[in-house]
Amino acid sequence: METIKLGIAGFGFMGHCDADMMATFDDSEIKLVAVCDTNPKMMEDRPEGVEAYNSIDEMLANADINTVMISTPNPSHPEMVKKAAAAGKNVICEKPAAMSIEAFDEMVKACEDAGVLFTVHQQRRWDKDYRIMKEVYDKQMVGDMYIIKSQLYGVNGNMHDWHVYPEMGGGMLYDWGVHLIDQMLNMVDAPIVSLYADIRNVINEKVDDYFNIIMKFGNGITAEIELGTYYLTPKRAWFIGGNKGSALIDGFGGEGKIVRTAHLLENVPGKITMTAAGPTRSFGPPAPGLLSEEPLPEVDVNHRMYFEHFLKAFNKEEEIIVKPAQVRRVLRVMDAVRESGRTGKAIAFEEA
Repeated sequence: METIKLGIAGFGFMGHCDADMMATFDDSEIKLVAVCDTNPKMMEDRPEGVEAYNSIDEMLANADINTVMISTPNPSHPEMVKKAAAAGKNVICEKPAAMSIEAFDEMVKACEDAGVLFTVHQQRRWDKDYRIMKEVYDKQMVGDMYIIKSQLYGVNGNMHDWHVYPEMGGGMLYDWGVHLIDQMLNMVDAPIVSLYADIRNVINEKVDDYFNIIMKFGNGITAEIELGTYYLTPKRAWFIGGNKGSALIDGFGGEGKIVRTAHLLENVPGKITMTAAGPTRSFGPPAPGLLSEEPLPEVDVNHRMYFEHFLKAFNKEEEIIVKPAQVRRVLRVMDAVRESGRTGKAIAFEEA
């Protein structure tokens, strides 16, 4: 097995996270060789033995590396990827890969022309909560499904660092939105027929801090993705509804359950149930024994698996798992989300 000799371009928050991840691999698998950053102070706490450079040009010219991890702010990604490809290095780019489809296409072409691997760090495909729900979906554990909801609510409200600047690709759609959309598209293997989105600046003047995206897929499933940084009720939740039950999760750890009915009612019973909201026959409390609960499927996943797959692709044992075409599709959806949010209208999204 050939060793990945890695250089990280941009040694801020994500660069440090990537370096920590590399430390979980044996040096014969993935070896962090060098880092570069325009701010020398950012590299003072780099791992022992790792070289430091002031620019990606210096690192590419002097470091013994075969792969570059691009962890710089969003607008710089195209330039960094093109430089790495021109130097014959394989490339892993942080998300979002680019701020336009045109720029992304140029990045892909540069890597194809240079004959190097190119992928994007969509590591949240290996989040535990997501993988549990993908298992429910793949195995049709709640029957024929009609709705999937992905919700992420926070309390901090304000953006941080360069994320407060629109020109830098700030805002939640470019941040968590990329991951949540990628998760949903990776789960539901069907064309998107239409899309509607609401995007808001609740307490941030210049960048979005709330969005709600509704996608209708060609297989009859509707998916809803909602994120708010100022909900003041922190939550990470999933819901999948089918004709044989419901699956729900509350928390990144995957806590949740599958709920089923012991039997389906042939008709609404004649007896009226009195509730705090008045009489009802359809929405009263369930009869004893009507509902049953089952545990969700168990999964064993972690973000390290992203790099395990890349290592195999690097050694030609399998294909790249996060493919450029998938990344491009996410960018297309993001463009449609912005258009729908701007116009207040649904967007037709027929795919070839």
